[in-house]
Amino acid sequence: MFEPTIVDQPSPTPEREPLGATLKGEAAVEEPDRGQRAIGRRSAETRATVPDLEMSVDVDAGPLAQAAERHAVSTTAVLVAACAAALRQCPYANAAYRDGRFELYSRINVAVVFQRPGAQSAATILDADTRALPELEAELSRLRERALGGQLTPPEQAGATFTLIDLGEHGIHRAAALITPPQAAALTAGAVRAVPVVRDGAVVPGRVVTLTLASDHRILFGARAAAFLAAVAGYLEALA
Repeated sequence: MFEPTIVDQPSPTPEREPLGATLKGEAAVEEPDRGQRAIGRRSAETRATVPDLEMSVDVDAGPLAQAAERHAVSTTAVLVAACAAALRQCPYANAAYRDGRFELYSRINVAVVFQRPGAQSAATILDADTRALPELEAELSRLRERALGGQLTPPEQAGATFTLIDLGEHGIHRAAALITPPQAAALTAGAVRAVPVVRDGAVVPGRVVTLTLASDHRILFGARAAAFLAAVAGYLEALA
């Protein structure tokens, strides 16, 4: 009588979790809000399309602090004024590279970045070069309050020709910003820090702030970028 041959069948392979899944624990998935998605989109666009150049300079922070105290304003207001003055002096910094051409703007509109939990937003100070320090401070205070409350309107965020990021309150000494296309540049100011400095041949206590410029190398390259950074530093040091 024919007897069938019995072949052992392999047991089913148990499903395995992705390697490392159990080591990392449960994953909480969070959907970014509209502002966070915009940040991600702009960041990817900048890194993919803008050949950026970064350079830094240490500036004597004594005059900056003294000017802020003398006029009863924040150091951010003084930095906006310094950027505005330098932008007027260096027109290629107040410009854009678009479709193979240079666009140089007649108005100087400085966007200031405000940090809030989970996001950041930039608001624009229009015609910043025409405003006195108290007026700049009033506008900064108004925009900061609206930014922290997530209440900025599109017109309040439009028209910027340059961007300033002041990270002083966060204790960061040096950082480079991402440029907001099609702007030519963005400046980051670090925290004021105590350092030994040489004055009249003697080492004495001093304070410095590091300014870092990120620029679009297609329009604000080498000497042009250095000239703008020097103009900002010169304005601040002349406040003494």
